[in-house]
Amino acid sequence: MNATATLHREEIERIVRQVVRQQFSFGDDAAVSRDATAASKLVVSVSARHVHLSDQHVEALFGPGHTLTPAKDLYQEGFYAAEETVMVVGPRRRMLPNVRILGPTRSYSQVELAFTDGISLGIDLPVRASGNIAGTPGCVLVGPAGVVELAEGVIRAERHVHMNQQNAASYGVKNGDRMNLRIESSCSLLMEDLLVRADETSKLEVHIDTDEGNAANLDHATSVVLEKQEACACHSHA
Repeated sequence: MNATATLHREEIERIVRQVVRQQFSFGDDAAVSRDATAASKLVVSVSARHVHLSDQHVEALFGPGHTLTPAKDLYQEGFYAAEETVMVVGPRRRMLPNVRILGPTRSYSQVELAFTDGISLGIDLPVRASGNIAGTPGCVLVGPAGVVELAEGVIRAERHVHMNQQNAASYGVKNGDRMNLRIESSCSLLMEDLLVRADETSKLEVHIDTDEGNAANLDHATSVVLEKQEACACHSHA
């Protein structure tokens, strides 16, 4: 069943009016990321829930001619957290306010949430690589100027590591390979199967979500180590 099937148009309009009355004065409860370098040069960033928008959807949500306003640069060059936020509405009128938009815009819109966010919204989140949204659930996005109903695009982004080709050569991996992340803390954890996203310009950076970061107590990590995953590794997947 489509994620928006139980959300009637009049309910969407009521939500929009409510948001406009509040003057869209969202707080910052959806901080973009936190980094843990520990004793290593490796940056591990925890990405909170966020939204990527197309130009068309920016204008639909914020008004004709509107463009995103950069508020904070992200670790990767050319990417930023925008001042703008939206409300994400799932089935049965469940919603998450204050969800940060990341720029620049894309050719498609995508919502990235943690599993706990999906539970809160009533959406069964598939784990996908960013951009692989075919057949995923949809949701409703509410902005100060309008509403966008996404037929698909709501995912839990699979854990991954950005790197340039020099980094890849150093680790002995290539784009699309898998690696493991070992976090030493009071809740030490081995995270397997990080997707390698290697190109010519990216900085070395691991991306995990808030559930994963909290499970490993990343803020108090004493060591973070990225390891090549051996082809013969004999571990099972849940």
